[in-house]
Amino acid sequence: MQNRISSFPPLIDGQSEILILGSIPGVKSLEKQQYYGHPQNKFWKIIFELLNEEFTDDYTKRIETIRKHHIALWDVIDSCERKGSMDSEIRNEEANQIAELLEEHPNVKAIFCNGGKSYKNLQKLLGKNYKLPIFLLPSTSPLHTVSFEKKLEEWKKILEFLV
Repeated sequence: MQNRISSFPPLIDGQSEILILGSIPGVKSLEKQQYYGHPQNKFWKIIFELLNEEFTDDYTKRIETIRKHHIALWDVIDSCERKGSMDSEIRNEEANQIAELLEEHPNVKAIFCNGGKSYKNLQKLLGKNYKLPIFLLPSTSPLHTVSFEKKLEEWKKILEFLV
């Protein structure tokens, strides 16, 4: 059976300079009501390593840290039907209003997609020649079996856009 699920509101403010887009939260993230809430997802470990910040499991501190570094989070998909957490199980999806969000937040200089589903959907939404640079990064999901070190190396591209 497929359940209809919805993404979280965007975490963005007037200081945000980069936008990281996932596809849509997985089961654990939805249960915890936290972006990248699965304990085996490497998103927070990668971000804290890149930012040279002391790692924490405290979600409020995690959000404070990304805000301090002008990083925004959201998902490309607003809602969909999905069994489990795999992107390959996503059906009947509806897109988030990414273009409108970016119009409201002109400080955003670059978009980074956490995985292929996010990237492909964003290409469909914004087109291949969108005015901001769009980067595909390896998924931080535990289902994407690339090593932490390889993921971290690719994710370093973010640092080029942070002051």
